Amino acid sequence: MNFEHLIQINDAENPLVPPLNRLQLWQGLLYRVEDPAPFLPGLESCTILERQANELLRELDFGPATIRDRVTLVEAESVRFDILPSATHAGGSLTISIEEPEPGYLFLRFAYQTTLASAPESEERAYIEYVKSAYHQSDVDCVRIVRTLAAGGEPQ
Repeated sequence: MNFEHLIQINDAENPLVPPLNRLQLWQGLLYRVEDPAPFLPGLESCTILERQANELLRELDFGPATIRDRVTLVEAESVRFDILPSATHAGGSLTISIEEPEPGYLFLRFAYQTTLASAPESEERAYIEYVKSAYHQSDVDCVRIVRTLAAGGEPQ
């Protein structure tokens, strides 16, 4: 399953939504890389196994399941999370990109690639809309946490 969507960050027509700049968005995404617990419900711990200039290998402990992912950073542009296939997880990826079609008009694009419903006759296809909805809600929560961080608050 491939799924992507945009979340608008700044809305000039809504003064109740404080605007963020590209640096604030980037710092929020870096926070998600370094301390993913506020962004991933059920995550018990995250261990960074390797660190290179623009890449990290992490181990995410969810209690009954442990997942390894490789995170690739493109400075102030995007973060890509590649879940490494294992006996308990088929793998997949999430790319979060900062988009700015006009100065000050910022968006985050969330693009998922999973093995879910890869076969047209698969029973998993029944879950696609549920999974898309869950991904979207998780991404809305991600933006909420980034806004909290940008305002100097602590993520919950």
